Amino acid sequence: MAWTTPVAVFFSAIALMLIGMTVWELLSPTVARRGLLPLTTTRGDRLFLGLLSAAYVNLAWAGLSDLPQWYGTGGSFVLLLLIMRWG
Repeated sequence: MAWTTPVAVFFSAIALMLIGMTVWELLSPTVARRGLLPLTTTRGDRLFLGLLSAAYVNLAWAGLSDLPQWYGTGGSFVLLLLIMRWG
Protein backbone atom coordinates (compact mmCIF):
# COMPACT_ATOMS: atom_id res chain seq x y z
CA MET A 1 0.00 0.00 0.00
CA ALA A 2 1.32 3.42 -0.90
CA TRP A 3 0.82 6.40 1.38
CA THR A 4 -0.98 8.67 -1.02
CA THR A 5 -2.78 11.91 -0.22
CA PRO A 6 -6.23 10.24 -0.10
CA VAL A 7 -4.97 7.61 2.36
CA ALA A 8 -3.40 10.30 4.54
CA VAL A 9 -6.65 12.32 4.46
CA PHE A 10 -8.59 9.18 5.41
CA PHE A 11 -6.50 8.46 8.49
CA SER A 12 -6.38 12.14 9.48
CA ALA A 13 -10.18 12.18 9.35
CA ILE A 14 -10.22 9.16 11.68
CA ALA A 15 -8.10 11.04 14.22
CA LEU A 16 -10.40 14.08 14.00
CA MET A 17 -13.49 11.87 14.46
CA LEU A 18 -12.01 10.29 17.57
CA ILE A 19 -11.28 13.71 19.05
CA GLY A 20 -14.77 14.96 18.15
CA MET A 21 -16.47 11.89 19.61
CA THR A 22 -14.50 12.27 22.85
CA VAL A 23 -15.64 15.87 23.23
CA TRP A 24 -19.24 14.94 22.31
CA GLU A 25 -19.27 12.11 24.86
CA LEU A 26 -17.98 14.41 27.59
CA LEU A 27 -20.64 17.02 26.83
CA SER A 28 -23.54 14.63 26.22
CA PRO A 29 -23.22 11.07 27.57
CA THR A 30 -24.64 8.46 25.20
CA VAL A 31 -27.60 6.14 25.69
CA ALA A 32 -27.36 2.56 24.41
CA ARG A 33 -29.82 1.66 21.65
CA ARG A 34 -30.54 -1.15 19.24
CA GLY A 35 -30.41 -0.47 15.50
CA LEU A 36 -29.71 -2.59 12.44
CA LEU A 37 -26.73 -4.25 14.07
CA PRO A 38 -27.63 -7.40 16.03
CA LEU A 39 -26.53 -5.90 19.35
CA THR A 40 -27.18 -2.94 21.59
CA THR A 41 -24.62 -0.21 20.90
CA THR A 42 -23.58 3.22 22.06
CA ARG A 43 -22.21 6.01 19.86
CA GLY A 44 -18.68 4.90 20.66
CA ASP A 45 -19.45 1.29 19.76
CA ARG A 46 -20.93 2.34 16.43
CA LEU A 47 -17.96 4.62 15.75
CA PHE A 48 -15.54 1.78 16.46
CA LEU A 49 -17.43 -0.70 14.26
CA GLY A 50 -17.84 1.92 11.53
CA LEU A 51 -14.17 2.90 11.58
CA LEU A 52 -13.09 -0.72 11.53
CA SER A 53 -15.37 -1.46 8.57
CA ALA A 54 -14.34 1.72 6.75
CA ALA A 55 -10.65 0.99 7.27
CA TYR A 56 -11.02 -2.51 5.81
CA VAL A 57 -12.90 -1.18 2.79
CA ASN A 58 -10.38 1.62 2.25
CA LEU A 59 -7.34 -0.64 2.58
CA ALA A 60 -8.89 -3.32 0.38
CA TRP A 61 -9.58 -0.66 -2.24
CA ALA A 62 -5.97 0.53 -2.06
CA GLY A 63 -4.60 -2.98 -2.37
CA LEU A 64 -7.00 -4.57 -4.85
CA SER A 65 -8.05 -1.77 -7.20
CA ASP A 66 -6.29 0.42 -9.72
CA LEU A 67 -9.11 2.97 -9.63
CA PRO A 68 -8.52 6.32 -7.87
CA GLN A 69 -8.24 6.04 -4.10
CA TRP A 70 -10.78 8.85 -3.63
CA TYR A 71 -13.53 6.38 -4.59
CA GLY A 72 -12.47 3.99 -1.85
CA THR A 73 -12.20 6.79 0.67
CA GLY A 74 -15.65 8.10 -0.29
CA GLY A 75 -17.19 4.64 -0.09
CA SER A 76 -15.57 4.10 3.31
CA PHE A 77 -16.99 7.38 4.57
CA VAL A 78 -20.49 6.51 3.35
CA LEU A 79 -20.26 3.12 5.09
CA LEU A 80 -19.17 4.84 8.30
CA LEU A 81 -22.11 7.27 8.12
CA LEU A 82 -24.58 4.42 7.54
CA ILE A 83 -23.30 2.49 10.54
CA MET A 84 -23.30 5.60 12.76
CA ARG A 85 -26.84 6.55 11.78
CA TRP A 86 -28.68 3.24 11.55
CA GLY A 87 -26.30 0.75 13.17
